[in-house]
Amino acid sequence: MKKITPKVVCAWIKQRDDETNKGDYGRVLLIGGNERLGGAIIMAAQGAIHSGAGLVSVATHHVNRSALHARLPEAMFIDSSDTDYLMEVLPKFDAILIGPGLGLDETAQTLLHLVCEHTHALQRVIVDGDGITLYANGEYPTPDATLIFTPHRKEWERLTHTNTESLDDAKNQDFADKLHAIVVLKDHHTRVYIEDDIWQNIYGTPAMATGGMGDTLAGMIAGLLGQLETPKHAVLTAVFLHSYIGETLAKKKYVVLPTEVAEQIPYYLKKFSETDDNPY
Repeated sequence: MKKITPKVVCAWIKQRDDETNKGDYGRVLLIGGNERLGGAIIMAAQGAIHSGAGLVSVATHHVNRSALHARLPEAMFIDSSDTDYLMEVLPKFDAILIGPGLGLDETAQTLLHLVCEHTHALQRVIVDGDGITLYANGEYPTPDATLIFTPHRKEWERLTHTNTESLDDAKNQDFADKLHAIVVLKDHHTRVYIEDDIWQNIYGTPAMATGGMGDTLAGMIAGLLGQLETPKHAVLTAVFLHSYIGETLAKKKYVVLPTEVAEQIPYYLKKFSETDDNPY
């Protein structure tokens, strides 16, 4: 097992070249947020935007439009009920996250089918939250894209149809292989099953145990996928920064909110990109 440490992350986060523009830092689509759970997709979008994604679009229920733009004017809105338009623009995105606040109804199932059926090999798809539950219980084609699941323990049970108490690292790795996916198994010390490797996050704090923290992490992964050299680097960097920032904030706070983690991402990306001056 390998550890996700500041040293390895510093090697992956590079300073931005002068001759670049927003198109060079990834086009990200986030799908989720029904009429009751809009906050989940907004927190995911905040994670993606603060992680430096060049262009972020959010496909969500129309009731969330005002809240999204009030919180994140940088994000572009798409009505998630307009599946014809979604199908038209889907191929244009580098990374697609589906699941935060998505719900489990027929509309949610339609959206997940759309993503699974119409993404292509050059894209990366992250399935989180309700998207994992739907994928576990339905008949969905495996996307042609690079596939990433971000389950907590209960969601991993649904996805594997196995009690997690009987699962060890070898079995988890086997399930990840069968899913043809990178798996981010969220826990106190999150483990990432990727290719032939298992990576363990060495940071984390109970101060982060609050709703929306996983949505923010999923958004961070989406935001970094268009910027770092490989999906592996993006996933591991997001997992590391998410917990590292949370643990740092927890030194002075009893509870750390997901939105507080997201707001700090640009500062820590800056610190870790300046390797020569990095005190970590």
